[in-house]
Amino acid sequence: MATAGGPGDVAVTKTIPAAATVVHEGILRRQAQRESAARTYARSLPIVPVRARGLTVEGADGRRYLDCLSGAGTLALGHNHPVVLEAIRKVLDSGAPLHVLDLATPVKDAFVTELFTNLPPELAAHARIQFCGPAGTDAVEAALKLARTATGREGVLAFTGAYHGMTEGALAVSGGARDVRVTRLPFPQDYRCPFGLGGERGAETAARWTESLLDDPRGGVPRPAAMIVEPVQGEGGVLPAPDAWLRRMRRITADRSVPLIADEVQTGVGRTGSFWAVQHSGIVPDVMVLSKAVGGSLPLAVIVYHEDLDVWHPGAHAGTFRGNQLAMAAGTATLAFVRENGLAERAALLGARMLARLKGLAAEHPCVGDVRGRGLMIGVEIVDPVAGARAGAGDGTGPAPAPADAALARAVRRACLDRGLIVELGGRDGAVVRLLPPLILTDEQAEAVLDRFADALAAAERAALASAGRSR
Repeated sequence: MATAGGPGDVAVTKTIPAAATVVHEGILRRQAQRESAARTYARSLPIVPVRARGLTVEGADGRRYLDCLSGAGTLALGHNHPVVLEAIRKVLDSGAPLHVLDLATPVKDAFVTELFTNLPPELAAHARIQFCGPAGTDAVEAALKLARTATGREGVLAFTGAYHGMTEGALAVSGGARDVRVTRLPFPQDYRCPFGLGGERGAETAARWTESLLDDPRGGVPRPAAMIVEPVQGEGGVLPAPDAWLRRMRRITADRSVPLIADEVQTGVGRTGSFWAVQHSGIVPDVMVLSKAVGGSLPLAVIVYHEDLDVWHPGAHAGTFRGNQLAMAAGTATLAFVRENGLAERAALLGARMLARLKGLAAEHPCVGDVRGRGLMIGVEIVDPVAGARAGAGDGTGPAPAPADAALARAVRRACLDRGLIVELGGRDGAVVRLLPPLILTDEQAEAVLDRFADALAAAERAALASAGRSR
């Protein structure tokens, strides 16, 4: 027997046929035997999806899950949304070529027009677009190359905790990597403020640190070709950049003629409660890196940048798979649907309600150190529940935050999966449970997600406290 979410995401009990279980286990076994040791999601989420619609995924074993991973934020409209499927079928039925390199097509023209319609107006008025390889990391590489070409410099300013992709250049500007051309700057956060201050004081200190380092003639910082920043660090643990701090970064870079690159791969297309996360602060970057949701669930990556940076010669940045017509059609449909139906505003409203309820759980469970996020990009940091009962918020006004508890976070993730809820982990210690539901999430579905999460959290915490010789 198994608990599963039906079409309305109301928990039901169903019997899983033995044959389905055999198929499910066989596929997982063959994957473990044949795929590389680098596989990730498959290790923590041992499911075999065979059907999906909206928020719901059905596995080969017949179990249904509420998907709050959404393809790591790719599925803005959930799985197999009708407008996306219709757009794809229209291209297939038209007889149009599916692979055209970077040639102009009606499908591509419609995508660029819709994208530019939704860009911050100040950028759209002077924008150029470059289609990259199909992944966000390819777009990051293109953005770095563009900035270095335009400025003639090599250095890059990046932030602690950042994640920009898995290719060499993208890894170099991600947290934890080492590259002599990359200068690491502190990314402000309240709960674990790098300066032990939190709030406005912590963000102001981080900004002053950046200014001092850049202006120190003996600071050892290579002349920067660009600064790259995530408006909300995703893999870094769902850390929203403070709006005032982000405006300060924009002033710092503008005053020093340093192009500002905003990595909106995961935050873009309404995810954070605004169409683009930079719009919360009102800044206009010189370059925006876009992928994931911009392709409407299919591989597509672009950079959009100010025309003054467009100094590339023909072929300076190319790639075979830049002309994915199905992805462009799906992306156009997704961008238009989000815009026409106010899904960014909906994400802001529903996300605020979900955050409020999760913060209520934090008050009841010492294993919840912090709840944070923006729109439908939400993180719950799991800490040692024994230490959590006496820890502070890390804002310099009380005891330090409790240690992150990665093992307990993994237990929460397993307990969620047992209850038919797909979540993933992030953060420096892998202890932040991340919720990335699709923007089409209904009120009823949001409650179902939170109910299952609350039940999983309580069960995992009880087990952890019991093993520590404590019970609630």
